[in-house]
Amino acid sequence: MPETDGLHGHGDSVFAIQRPGQIRVFTLLEAQQIFPLVRNITAQAFDELSPVLDSMRANMENHLLLQQQEIHYEEVVQRWINKMERLGVVVSGLWLVDFDTGDGYLCWRHPETVLGYYHGHEQGFGQRRPLLEIIREQHPEWADCTPMI
Repeated sequence: MPETDGLHGHGDSVFAIQRPGQIRVFTLLEAQQIFPLVRNITAQAFDELSPVLDSMRANMENHLLLQQQEIHYEEVVQRWINKMERLGVVVSGLWLVDFDTGDGYLCWRHPETVLGYYHGHEQGFGQRRPLLEIIREQHPEWADCTPMI
C-alpha cells in the first residue's frame, strides 16, 4: 500500500510523519523537498534558544534561575529533536541532521542554506564531502533525479 499523508488525501509521502525512532530512507529529491521545512523548524528553535542562552550566561551565579533556564533550554532542544525525528531525519548533534540515503547521509547543519554535503554511514560530520562531488564520482541511485541544488 503506498504511503500517503492520509489526513489531507494529497497522496504525497514526502511529508509523511514518522513514528519516533523510525528512520526514513530519502532520495535526493525527497530530501530537497522536505529540506525547507527542516531548515525553518531549526531556525525557529535556534532563535527561541538564543535569549535562553543569554539569560543563562548572565545568571551563572544565580543557581535557581540558572536551573530554570536549563530546563527551558532542554525543552526547546527536545521539541526540535522530536520534530526532526517525526520528519524521519537523523539528529546527529545540536542543529545537525542527516537524511539517510540507504548507503550514507545527506548532511546539513544550521545555518547552512543548502543541503550540500554527504558522508557514509560509518563516517561523521568531519568526513563529509560536497554532495555534487559524490554525485559526479559515484552516481548513486538515490541521486537519480534532477538535482535542485
